[in-house]
Parts: sequence; C-alpha cells; structure tokens
Amino acid sequence: MSEWTWEWSGHDPAGERLREALCTLGNGYFATRGALPECRAGLVHYPGTYVAGCYNRLESAVAGRHVVNEDLVNLPNWLPLRFRMRGPGREWGPWCSPDTHAPEGHRHVLDLRRGTLTRSFRFRHGPMTVGVEQIRLVHMEDPHLAALRTVLSPEEGNGEVEIESALDGEVFNGNVHRYRALGQSHLGHLSTGVQEPGTVWLGCRTSASDVTVAMAARTTITGGQWPGSPLSRTRHRAVHRTVVPLGPGRPVTVDKTVALFTSRDTAISEPLGEAIDRASGAPDFPGLLDSHAAAWERLWRRADVRVPGEAGRVLRLHLFHVLQTLSPHTADLDVGVPARGWHGEAYRGHVFWDELFVVPFLNLHFPDVSRALLNYRYRRLPQACRAAAVDGMTGAMYPWQSGSNGREESQEWHLNPVSGSWLPDHSRLQRHVGSAIAYNIWQYCEATGDVEYLHTRGAEMLLQIARFWAGLAVYDPRTDRYRIRGVVGPDEYHDAYPDAARPGLDDNAYTNVTAAWVLTRALELVRGLPSWRRGELFHRLRMDADELPVWQEVSRRLRVPFHQGVISQFEGYDGLAELDWDGYRARYDSIRRLDRILEAEGDSVNRYKASKQADVLMLGYLFSPAELRSLLGRLGYGMDEDTWRRTVDYYLRRTSHGSTLSELVHGVVLVRARRAEAWKYVHEALQADIADIQGGTTGEGIHLGAMAGTLDLVQRGLTGLETRDGALWLDPAPLPALSEYGFTVFYRGHWGLGIRRRGDTLEISVPDSEHSPVRIELPGRTVTIAPGRTRAITVPNDVA
Repeated sequence: MSEWTWEWSGHDPAGERLREALCTLGNGYFATRGALPECRAGLVHYPGTYVAGCYNRLESAVAGRHVVNEDLVNLPNWLPLRFRMRGPGREWGPWCSPDTHAPEGHRHVLDLRRGTLTRSFRFRHGPMTVGVEQIRLVHMEDPHLAALRTVLSPEEGNGEVEIESALDGEVFNGNVHRYRALGQSHLGHLSTGVQEPGTVWLGCRTSASDVTVAMAARTTITGGQWPGSPLSRTRHRAVHRTVVPLGPGRPVTVDKTVALFTSRDTAISEPLGEAIDRASGAPDFPGLLDSHAAAWERLWRRADVRVPGEAGRVLRLHLFHVLQTLSPHTADLDVGVPARGWHGEAYRGHVFWDELFVVPFLNLHFPDVSRALLNYRYRRLPQACRAAAVDGMTGAMYPWQSGSNGREESQEWHLNPVSGSWLPDHSRLQRHVGSAIAYNIWQYCEATGDVEYLHTRGAEMLLQIARFWAGLAVYDPRTDRYRIRGVVGPDEYHDAYPDAARPGLDDNAYTNVTAAWVLTRALELVRGLPSWRRGELFHRLRMDADELPVWQEVSRRLRVPFHQGVISQFEGYDGLAELDWDGYRARYDSIRRLDRILEAEGDSVNRYKASKQADVLMLGYLFSPAELRSLLGRLGYGMDEDTWRRTVDYYLRRTSHGSTLSELVHGVVLVRARRAEAWKYVHEALQADIADIQGGTTGEGIHLGAMAGTLDLVQRGLTGLETRDGALWLDPAPLPALSEYGFTVFYRGHWGLGIRRRGDTLEISVPDSEHSPVRIELPGRTVTIAPGRTRAITVPNDVA
C-alpha cells in the first residue's frame, strides 16, 4: 500500500462495521459510512448518512423511568444500487450480495489524496461472470453532492443484467447496540416521487426538531439516460429498475449522483426543490471527480503532516477524517466538534470537550473553522448562563454534552453492557468543559492575532466562564483556601466518594488548576481592554468591577491537594484502596473498562486508586512545564521536575486507559517527562481506531479527539510549539521513532510557514510576503526570520 491509500481485502462480517467507519466519506456538511451499496442495516452492515448538527429528541422508557435523549439522526440511505443477472432462457439469479454469495477478489481501496472509496470484485451466476468496480465520493467542493459510479465488465457469457437504484427512507438509529432499548425512529412524513426519467426524490422530517430533509438522485447508464422504466415506489423507498443487455466487450456504467439539502441550510427556497435542481444540473461523474479531487488537493496543501513510515500513514488517515468532519464548509455551519465525527451514532453525535484536542491543530491550518467552532459555543452562551442561574450560580455553566441548542444532553442513565444494568449517570458534573472552551478561545486568539474576537465574543465567553468558577469556589477558613466541591474530573471512573449519598468529588486537581488559569487569563484580558470597550463589556454582561478582586483572590488561593509528594487527583484520593492490577489483568483480556467489570462484580471503581484516564496528567498535556510551574506557583505550590516525574510515575501505574485520549495524553507527557517510554503510548494512540483497541467502539464512530490529538502531538508535542506574546515558541523534544517530520502552519498572516525536523536540525521557513518578520523563541535564544528566508537551527538530541 502507498502512503496515500488504505486497503481491505475479502468480506469479513466481524470486521465490516469497523471498515465502514474507517471508510466513511464526508465533506464537513454531511458524511456517509463506507457500507456496501446493496446491503441494508443488519447485524453485519450499517449504512449511515449524517448531516452535521442534525439532531432529534425522543422519549424512551428506561429502568422504569421516562427519559429524553437527543441523537444525531441517521438520514435516508442514498447508496442503494444492486444488480442481478440471467442468461438466455434462464431465470433471474440472486441479487448480488456478499452476505449470500461470497464475491471473488473483494477489495476496498480508500484513496486519501482524492477522497474516494473504490470497491472491486468478481461476481458469477451460472455461465456468466462480471467484474465490478465501484467508486464513490462525497463532494468536497459542493457540500450537497455525492456520487457513486458502478462499472460492470462482462468476462464470460451473454445475457441481461437487471439494475436497481433507490433512495431508502426505511432507516433508523441502530448503530450502537447498547442504545437498543431507546427510541430509534427519528423520521416521519416520508414521501417519494419521480421528477423526470432517471431522477427520483425522497423527502421526510425529523419527528421533534422538525428538520425537513430532501434527497434527489439522478441515475444514468453508459452515458445515456435511464431507460424508460416506471418508478417503483412506496412511501419509504423510491426505486428505479431497468434491464440492459450484457456481454463480453460491452461494459455497463451506472452513475448515480445525489443531492442532499435540509431546512437548516441557508440561501435556499425549500429543500426538495433545491435537491432536485442540484442533482439534475450536476456535472457528470468525471467532472465531479475532477473538481472533488482538486478541492482535496487544496486541503492537503494547507494541512498535510509529513512523517515517514507507517506512523506517517496513520497520521494522514487521522488528518483525512478530521478534514472530513471539520472542513472549510464547517465555517458556514452552526456545529461543534462531535466526539465521534459524523461517522456513527456513538455518544449520540454530541459535542463534549474534544475540541480541546482539535482546535489547537485547526488554529494553525484553518483558523476560520476554529472561529466557527468557537461561535457554536458563543451562540449557546445564553443557555449556559441560564443553566448556571438555575443552579444558583453566576456566569456560564456549559453542558458536558451539547447538541442542538446547548442544553445539557448528558444521559441520566447509562447501560453497563457487562452486567446489563442501567445505572445513574453523573457525567454532567464535569464542569471543566468551560475551562476547555476558555483554553480554545485563548489558543485561537494567540495563534491568529484575532484581537477583535478576543475583545468581543471571546471576552464574553471567557469572562462568563471566569464568573462561574469564582462563584463556584467557596472559601474554607480551615485550610485558608478556596475549594470547588461536588464535581467530576476528566477521569470519569470516580464520580463520588465510596458509599457517599451524593455524587461528586472535592478539589479535583485538574478542575481547580484550569479554573485558576481561566481566572488569571480573564483578569489579564480585562486589564488589556481599552477603557471604552471594558465599560461596554461590563454593561453588556451586567458585571461590576468589584468582582475582579474576588477573581484575583480565588485565582491565587484555590486548593490543589497533594499526597506522598505527588498531586492528588482529588481530595481524599490517598484514602482509596489499591487495586489488584495484576489479578484483574490475569482474569480479563482487557481491563480498559474497569468500571464496568467492577460494577458487574457488585463492586465500584469509586473505591480504588484507578483511573480511566489520569486527569492530573492532562495538566502536562495542556501546559508546558514552565507554564505549569508558574500556575502552581501562583497558587502557592512548588512544582519542580522531580515532583512532576513522581506524579507521572504514580498515575502511570494506576491507569487502565479506558479512553482513547488516555494514551495520547500519556504519550505527550512522557515525551518530556520520561522519553524512553513515550513511544509505547504514542504507538497505542496511533493504533486506537485502525486496530479498534477498545473492542468494537470504532465501528460506532471514529474517535475524533484522539485522531486530531496525534496530529497535534507532532505539531506541538514534539516541537514544543506555543503561540504567545507575539512569538512562536519552540522547545523541541526528540522521539527516535518520530525523528523526522514536516508541516506548514498559518501564523498571524503568514500562510505556509514551514517547520521541518531531520535528526538534530530544525528548519524554519517563512514564506515571502509583506508581513512582519517572525520572532522565534528557543531555549536560551531568540531568532528572527524575515519573510522569504529559511533558518536551519541545531537542536541536539538532549534538548528536553
């Protein structure tokens, strides 16, 4: 396989859903899983098409309660195209399907460079043999178009082939098995019709959110119009069938071009008319392929990360899926970062904190997309402020899971598939999502120099998040510290103290340190605002300058617990029991979801020093060693290199890596803290989805944060790249397995600023432009590079 292609051979029922997720094609507006065109949803295959941000709510009866869940909606399936053959005087054979007749030479090729999925195989029936090649695309230039070309090349025998092309509205949300007890039917008011020979359409609406969805499909055969065959349709399916002759030397080409619109789209009259017009007027398949490939070429020029070898192939696959989820088209949409991409229905398509791992990468390649993702949060700021007020708090309390309108979408109950029990879900207590939003605002503005955004929308969000933290922190005279109680950290294993009547933990270190960071940045922002803008902002937010001394006090006096010379994950962590790690590893093939294993045994992970992902170490992911020392120093705590190394070692021994983000975070931290072990975790992070290391979860949707995080590991983790104080800061850390890399970034008007490492040489190229020289801050020295110049800098392998 080349560095630009991924191949799958044969038909593996057990692995089809994983392949379908990894072969998803999308353009930022909608995505379609890599399912076979002739197969409907079942235990093996799952066709899925998702429009970014198209959600719907359903009520379900769960554990004797009525609960409401909002889901990303699986929309009508545009893929269906199947065929069957018969020889002269014979009956029709079976419809071609790998589920009933194993194809010969079955192969899929995912072409990352062009954004296409090609499938090839050979199908036999009686004396007839036909070679089949299918190529599909979800158009990257026109976000409303997709296309499928099928070429049937007769090899033996003469006869006829019957071809069926359809739009299928008989779909439901069934991608995630553990959601099977919840409502699954989100679409209603289905209708179908034909506009002209060869063009069919389907319309429907979501049941609660009332989003109108329309599809139109134009199908042509061998360059001509679809032969005059009547439309066969029901309320749920629009189907065209026709019969054409088949013989050696007479290949049959079937092109299916599909347009998709919803009532959420801008600059349209109504979705159905737009879909019919777009499908009817679209270029032919070669024309669509050319413009689609050209759009992908432009994306690769701006974003490609060049790393030799297998690691580079995986990184490029990760980048491919990031760009299919969050493309330049995203800049025109009101959507956030879906934790599982638009690739499946896990986590119901919700937006968590994963933008924390995605936005820093996008800032330096597609800042307009980063800004759009921040605007998704800004539009939901009023909802976050209402949520805080309902809880008796000030400021903005953003939800742990967000969907359509920014209300809290976290489930109230979740199913443990190991025990079969429905359990209360306290993940909504992860208040640290607000700090992630603030972090992304700051990172975006530092990278782009977008002062206007920082002083307007960014300031509103940042200050309201700071207000929330200042209000949530309560002074404890016993410790002479401010404390934040009743929260859950990124390590979701611990949501309460053992045998406690109420959920929540006190003084989670990650939560408190990031809250202090938010308050510090908010104070810095207020000090830097022009007086007129400060007054305008305070008036708009109904703020009083008297709040600022409180912020100052809390930002310096938040409690961070320690024990045995390491940072405690939360107050009381040291009192928990030690787990028999060796015993559980001996008994189970995987203990990644240790929480489920213990619950099935009648125990609770809350009793143990065990982490799904060590949230203390997240501090080393977000902040450079110098910044983390400064943060803790501001809070009155010493943090030297030995203390941090002890902290890293302590949690490495007590983490099960139940999240795909865990190995990523550990890898980045270890690059600087304990380099010899870093590659083990980096390699696991690279393998997380392609090897489906969590045992089936990737088939429900890729892990977008982990994928983007591996790219950022190269971009920021290995280079130490920071954008602050009007300079690019670089502090390279060597990792032998990734000793060579190169990429270009956007930095404050400089498009295509290149950073490349080979051995102990770091090469920085500033593109020729009228912009100012770029100041580079390295350990112990400053380098200024003028536009149009390149500097090669020696960075010995002992640089840390």
